[in-house]
Amino acid sequence: MLKKHPEFKYSVEHVGEEKQAVLVIDNFLDSAELLIDYCCEHGKFDSSDGIYPGVRAQAPEFYMNALFQYVRPLIHEVFSLDDSMIRAVDTRYSMVVTPPSQLQPPQCFPHIDSSNKNDLASVYFLCSEEKGGTSLYRHKATGFEYVDSSRASQFSSSMNAETMNKTFSRVYMNGSNELFEQIASYSAKFNRFIMYRCTSLHSGNIAADFDFDPNPRTGRLTMNTFVGSVRQ
Repeated sequence: MLKKHPEFKYSVEHVGEEKQAVLVIDNFLDSAELLIDYCCEHGKFDSSDGIYPGVRAQAPEFYMNALFQYVRPLIHEVFSLDDSMIRAVDTRYSMVVTPPSQLQPPQCFPHIDSSNKNDLASVYFLCSEEKGGTSLYRHKATGFEYVDSSRASQFSSSMNAETMNKTFSRVYMNGSNELFEQIASYSAKFNRFIMYRCTSLHSGNIAADFDFDPNPRTGRLTMNTFVGSVRQ
C-alpha cells in the first residue's frame, strides 16, 4: 500500500466564469517513484483511443487502493459525489508519443471525456515540469467552459461550422487560439494530482519543442483516471 506523502496538501479552485471545480493535490504519495519502477518492469503499453495522442498501460492495483483511500473523501467534498454515483473506475499509465504531423483533427483542440456531469477525470504527474501540464478552456463561440449532455449538440454544431472547409495546422493545444481561450493552467510537477469534471473542456500542454520521449523514466508519464459511469 502506498502511503500518503507526509507533506500532502490540497487546494480547490473554481475556474472561469462557469466556476468549474478543480482539485489540486501536491505531494500526493510517499515513494511515488515506485510507480515509475512498476511501469518500467511491468507496463505493457498499447495504442490508445481516438482522442489520447499516445499509448497507455494498465495501472497497478496498489495505486488504485491508494487513490480510493486518500482521494475518495475529497471527491465527496469537492464534487458532491457519493459512493452510489461511482459505478466504474478506469486508471492507466499514459504517455504522449504522437508527433504533431500524425495528429487527427480532433486531437488539435480541447476535448471532454464524457458528457455526464457526474464523471470525473484526473491526471497524476510522474514527470517533471518541462513535460507540460494540463489546461482548461472556454469555447469562444458558445462561451462554454463545460459540455454536458444538454450542451453537446450545440457545441458539436458550432465546432462543425467553425472548422468546415478550413485548414488548421496539426499542432497541439498549448495556450489560446482562434477557437478556444485558455482559462486555467496547471503545470506538470512530479507527484502532483489534479481532478476535474469530465465535462470540462481541457487539453494537455504539449509545447512545440516537446521531445515525445517513449521512456517512462524520462518521458511525459502520467496516470489518468476516470471515475463515475462507464467511459465510452
